[in-house]
Amino acid sequence: MPELPEVELVSRTLNRLIAGRRIESVQLFREKLTPHHTKAQFRKLLEGSTVNFVHRRGKHILIDLDSARTLMVHLRMSGRFMLLGLERDNPKFTHAVFNLDDETKLVFQDQRHFGFMKVEKTAALFESKELRSLAPEPFSDGFTAEYFRGVLKNSSKSLKEFLLDQTKVLGLGNIYANEAMFLAKTNPRIAARRTPSKKIEPLFIMIREVLAESIAFSKKLRIDPENIDGSYFGGAHDNHWRVYDREGGPCIECDTPIKRITQGGRSTYFCPTCQK
Repeated sequence: MPELPEVELVSRTLNRLIAGRRIESVQLFREKLTPHHTKAQFRKLLEGSTVNFVHRRGKHILIDLDSARTLMVHLRMSGRFMLLGLERDNPKFTHAVFNLDDETKLVFQDQRHFGFMKVEKTAALFESKELRSLAPEPFSDGFTAEYFRGVLKNSSKSLKEFLLDQTKVLGLGNIYANEAMFLAKTNPRIAARRTPSKKIEPLFIMIREVLAESIAFSKKLRIDPENIDGSYFGGAHDNHWRVYDREGGPCIECDTPIKRITQGGRSTYFCPTCQK
C-alpha cells in the first residue's frame, strides 16, 4: 500500500497536471469505488467543476474544486491515475474516468478493487470520518516529541503495530516503520508503552528522517503522466533499504542476519542484535 511519500508524489503530480482543468463529464464503472454515492450522484457532484489544486491529508489525495467540494481519493493497494487523450481506449480495470476540458481524460485504474472515492463539502472536509481522527502530519507543529511520547506511553500494542496506526503516527506504512525502528535501534516486538525512554526521541527523529529522505528522493523522479501510481519506490529505491525485505542478509551495522517475523499480518524486518 502506498505510504506518505508516495501519496505526496502522486498528489503533487496531479496538481501539476490537472489544476485549472474543468471536469466536463464523469463515468463511473465500479459503484463500490464510491460507496457513499450512486453513479448519478457522483456525476452531479463533480461535473462542471474546475480543479483548484490537489493536496493530501495522510494517505488521502484531496482534489479541491471550485464548487466548494473536494474529491477524496485513497489508492489503497493498487489504485493509480492515468492522464490520457480522449481518443485512447480505457485500459483494463478502469473504475472511473474524468473527461477534462483540454481533450484529455483522467482515468482511475485499480486492479485489486480496493480504491476509494468520496465527495465532501470542502468546509467540512476535515470533519469527515476518514480524516477527523488522523494523527498530526509528521512535519507539522502538532507532531512533537512530547506528543509522540504521550501517545506511545498510552499504547499496549507492539511498537511496530503502534507505528502503523494512522490515528497515532501519520504516514508510516510497513516499509518506513521498519526503517525508522532500525535507525533508532528499537525492538519492534515490545509493547509501545515499554519503549525505553532514551529511545523515544531518536525514534521520533528517525520517523521524520525516513519520510523526509523518501520525499526528497521522489523529487528526482520523472513521472509518466500515463502511470501516476503509488509504487514508485518499490523498485528504484530497493537498494536503499537498510532492513526492509532483506531477510537473511547481513545487518549494515553488525553483520547479524536480518530476521523477519509477522506482526498484525505484515512482515517485520529487524536486526536481533542492534534492536534489542
